[in-house]
Amino acid sequence: MHFTEWVNLASERLGAVVLFANDEFFAPKENLLKPGKPIFIEGKYTDVGKWMDGWETRRRRSPGHDWCILRLGLPGLPRGVVVDTAHFKGNYSESCSLEACDASADACIELLDAAGWTEILPQSALKGDCENLFAIDGKLRATHLRFKIYPDGGVARLRVHGEVEATLPYTGEIDLAAVENGGLVVASSDMFFGSRQNLIMPGRAADMSDGWETRRRRGPGHDWVIIQLGAHGAIHRVEVDTTHFKGNYPDSCSLEACDGDGVPHSAILSQTKLHADTRHVFLDQILDAGPTGYVRFNIFPDGGVSRLRLYGRRAAPPISEAELLSCCGSHAWAKRMEQLQPFASAERMLEAADRAWWELSPQDWRHAFAAHPRIGESSADARARQEQSGVQGAEADTLTKLAAGNRAYEERFGYIYIVCASGKTAAEMLAMLESRLGNDPETELGVAAEQQSQITRLRLEKWMKAQ
Repeated sequence: MHFTEWVNLASERLGAVVLFANDEFFAPKENLLKPGKPIFIEGKYTDVGKWMDGWETRRRRSPGHDWCILRLGLPGLPRGVVVDTAHFKGNYSESCSLEACDASADACIELLDAAGWTEILPQSALKGDCENLFAIDGKLRATHLRFKIYPDGGVARLRVHGEVEATLPYTGEIDLAAVENGGLVVASSDMFFGSRQNLIMPGRAADMSDGWETRRRRGPGHDWVIIQLGAHGAIHRVEVDTTHFKGNYPDSCSLEACDGDGVPHSAILSQTKLHADTRHVFLDQILDAGPTGYVRFNIFPDGGVSRLRLYGRRAAPPISEAELLSCCGSHAWAKRMEQLQPFASAERMLEAADRAWWELSPQDWRHAFAAHPRIGESSADARARQEQSGVQGAEADTLTKLAAGNRAYEERFGYIYIVCASGKTAAEMLAMLESRLGNDPETELGVAAEQQSQITRLRLEKWMKAQ
């Protein structure tokens, strides 16, 4: 795929903004990110000179170069840039370069100025009145760019195409196709009147030009797009918005789960009638196709759609037996969880983990208990130390009582004292221990098993967040 087919990370509609420029005497820096093609108005002048639809600095009379800093609309991996010098003929910049950094979205100019910038495009010659295309090795995550022009002059537009880097939650409903969630329309049968990427842009479409529209089909067949979802997931609600499309909306549509080449393997929404200028929401009509990473959206026979929303839950990532054992020390539990994979969502994984735990024998529970260090004792396990951070800095008397309580507990019940230590102080864990010593063995085994269940859930949630 050519880099220009990736999302424009420097798009105003995604929230990109030029934060600062060292000079903008003839034309303001904001023009760099304006949507649409640059225009030229013959005979239009301002009080400083010819009006130009771009960013233009004064003529430099000293050594150096001009520059500006912009914040990308979405963090991502730049794959290439388009430096458009349209209508700049005797006043275009001779060359340019580009640097990137990864900083917080609200970083001030002072912090950005001191940031660790990495050159992603070395100084490169420009041509006037044309689109200059430069491919970039997209390995560096960028939130901000520093665009340098040598030595001065004008640039009409700057487009930064790249791969969105989104961090998506494993719980809750999300739009799996949204560009801000990492979605990308990777292919289409046609996009004569409107870009395929418009389908997954934020917000409602401003007009017909802000949607995906194909030419009039004069033969058999139908039009389609293939969307790479921001994350592998199961879709349970679909929104097809034909707003602004009145005499040119599709007659019907369908949605299929497919592979990366667009070959469908299961239906999500069967062919369904559409209406003009309408926001359609399909819920009861959605079929259970399971988790998928790609979908094929079909329109019959042609026409325009302004937005497509695919709501669902992110599928839980595959997890190995070793990783499962680090969450719960029972081999029987880990093997059962491995057999139950894949999980359509994080919620399904957590539900399965809980169900599998309570189906185990008391002996299997004790195996899980044995994988833990004693409360209050030093451990080589960094995670255990973090979970038991409440004992760090505890008074010596409390630690002595915890040690004595641990011995008493093991003598009474035959296994170590298990408590979900996260967020608890040493004093709180000691009080719980002393209270539980009064339980009969059967009751205490159930209490300990519940504590282990909570520990397992927390560890699974942390593991998923780290993926």
